[in-house]
Amino acid sequence: MNRFTRGFTGRRLRPVMVVAALVAGAGFAAAPAQVAAADSSICPGANVAAFGPDVCVFNDTMSQATIQADLNSIASQQVSNQFGTQRYAVFFEPGTYGSTANPLVFTVGYYTSVAGLGLNPSGVVINGAIDSVNQCSGGSCTALVNFWRSVSNLTINVTGGTGCHANAEFWAVSQASPMRRVHINGNVTLFDYCSSPGYSSGGFIVDSQFTGGTVINGSQQQFMTRNSDLDGWTNSVWNQVFCGTNGAPPQDFVMGGNQYTTLASCPVTEEQPFLYTDSQGNYNVFVPAVRQNSSGPSWASGAAAGTSIPLSKFFVASPGMSGATITAALAQGKDLILSPGVYDLDQPIVAPHPDTVILGLGMSTLVPQHGNAAMVVVRNSGVKLSGLIVDAGPVKSPVLLSVGTPGPSSASDPDLIQDVFFRIGGAATTPVSATVSLLDNAGNSIIDDVWAWRADHGNAVGWTVNTGDTGVAVTGNNVTAYGLFTEHYQKNEVIWSGQGGTDIFFQNELPYDPPSQSAWMASPTQNGYPAFLVTPNVRTFQGYGMGSYVVFIQTSATLHDAEAFQAPKTPGVQFHDILGVWIAGPGGDDSIINGVGGPVTSTNPGKVEPVDLVSYP
Repeated sequence: MNRFTRGFTGRRLRPVMVVAALVAGAGFAAAPAQVAAADSSICPGANVAAFGPDVCVFNDTMSQATIQADLNSIASQQVSNQFGTQRYAVFFEPGTYGSTANPLVFTVGYYTSVAGLGLNPSGVVINGAIDSVNQCSGGSCTALVNFWRSVSNLTINVTGGTGCHANAEFWAVSQASPMRRVHINGNVTLFDYCSSPGYSSGGFIVDSQFTGGTVINGSQQQFMTRNSDLDGWTNSVWNQVFCGTNGAPPQDFVMGGNQYTTLASCPVTEEQPFLYTDSQGNYNVFVPAVRQNSSGPSWASGAAAGTSIPLSKFFVASPGMSGATITAALAQGKDLILSPGVYDLDQPIVAPHPDTVILGLGMSTLVPQHGNAAMVVVRNSGVKLSGLIVDAGPVKSPVLLSVGTPGPSSASDPDLIQDVFFRIGGAATTPVSATVSLLDNAGNSIIDDVWAWRADHGNAVGWTVNTGDTGVAVTGNNVTAYGLFTEHYQKNEVIWSGQGGTDIFFQNELPYDPPSQSAWMASPTQNGYPAFLVTPNVRTFQGYGMGSYVVFIQTSATLHDAEAFQAPKTPGVQFHDILGVWIAGPGGDDSIINGVGGPVTSTNPGKVEPVDLVSYP
C-alpha cells in the first residue's frame, strides 16, 4: 500500500512528495503492542452462544446507550490494533437504530466486520454513521493502513457526528476493507479530510446504492466499484474502475486528465453469501444466484435471486480447533462458519464437496504451522469462500490457499473467492514464508476482492525474512477477477496461465526492498519481474484498468523493471487502460508492457503522475 500520494486540491490531485519524511518514519504506522486477549464481556448482552464470544448481535429492543458503549469498547481496542489477534463480528438484527435526534455513530477498526441481519439492506436501518477515519502517527494523519474491516447489508441514513466529521459517512480505507450490499442515503467520503494529509490507497464497493449525496473519492489513488448505483463521483486520481455501476463517470482515460475505466456491465458475477435471520428469528445463510452481463445492485428490484441454507447445516468452528476436526465436518457434507479468531493449523482444512459454503466471521485468520496449506478446496463447482485472512506460517508453504483442480468446471455454478486476504509477514514476530499465496485452478471461478500482501512494515520484515514469490497464480480457464490487489512479492506478483480470463481492476506495488538488481532478475537478460505475467501459452485474455507502481525506497541500488506487464503478442490477449506510476527510488519501469509505453522512472518528467497506455496491442 502506497504511503506517497497527493494533496486534495479539487477536481484532480496534484503531486506532493513526502519521501524524506516517510523514510524517516513519519508516515509508517509502527506495529503497536498487541492488546490483551479478546474480552468476552465486551458485549455481554449481545453474545450469541452459537457463534462464540466475539460475535455481537444487537437488536432494536436494547438500549441505544448499551449498544453505543459496546461499539465504543470494540473500537477502543481495534482502531490501533493493526497486528493484534483480536477479531470481532458485529451484527444488527432487523430494525431501526438511532434517530436524527439521537444518532448512532461509531468507528470501525481492524479485524471488525459490521453487517445487518436482514434479507435485504432495508431490513436494518442505521440513523447515524459507520465510520473509518484517519490514524495519526508522527504528525501525519492518513488512512493508508486502514485495512481488514468491512461493512455490509444495511442502510445508513447519514446524520450526526461532531465537528468536521458531522453529517457524512466517512469510509477512509485502503486495501482489504470492502463495503458490500449497503444503501447509504447522504454524502459519503472515501478519504478523511478532517486531518492532514488525509491520504488513502484503494478500496472496493460492490452491490450497493448511494442516494441523496455524492461519493467523494478525494485522495483515493485507486478504487473498484462494481454493480452499484451512484448519484455522483468526484475525482479520479490514478485508477478508478467502474463495472456495471449506474451513474458512474463515463469512460475517460486520458494522460493528464481523468483516469476512469467504465464498463457498462460485468460479464459474470455472484454476490457474497451472508448471514440473516428469518421472520421466526432463525439464522440462515443466503447464497445469491449467478448473474450474467449485470449492472446495478442485485437487490435493487426486491429480494435477490438465490437460495437459503439453515444454520443447522453448518459446522461452526472456533479458534483452537484442529484442521482435522474442521475437515471431518466438511467431509460429512457440512457447510462451514469460522468464528472470529486466529486458527493455527497443523494440517490444511480440506473442502472435498461441491457447493460448500465457507464463511469467515470477523476476519477469521488461518495460519499454517508446518509448511502445509491453510485450506484446500478440491472440487471445481459451487464452493463459496469468503471473509478470511490467510497468513504465512513459520515453515515455508508452497501454497497458502488452493482452489480447484485442473479439469472440467461449471460456468453456471462457479467457485467464488471473495474478500480473502493474504499476508506474508507483518503480524508474525518471527520469519514467515510462502511461495504462492493463492493458487486458483478452478475454471469459471470468480475472484472478487483479493489483496495479497507481502508485508512492507510491521514485524519480521525484510528481503530474506518474509519471503514470497507470487501473490496470485491462475491456471483455471475462463476465470474472472474483480478487484485484484497484489503487492511487494519478490517475483511475478500475478501469474495468469488459464485461457479466456478477464481481470477488471488490478493494483500493484513492486517490492520496496530488492537489495540489488542482480537479486531481482526474471532471467539473466531481463531486469526485474513483470508484476502481471500472462504466460506464453495463453491465447485469450482481457484486462481492464490495471496499474503497477514503483516504490524503491528500501534499497540504495538503482533498480529497473524491464516491463510492468508481460503477455503474449497475440490478438486475443488484450489490455485496456493500463498504467504505471513512479513514486520513489532510483530507476523504475523501462516500459509498461512488452517494451511498449513508458518509461515510468525517476527521470520521467511526469513523476508521481500516471503514465498511461490506453490499449495493447
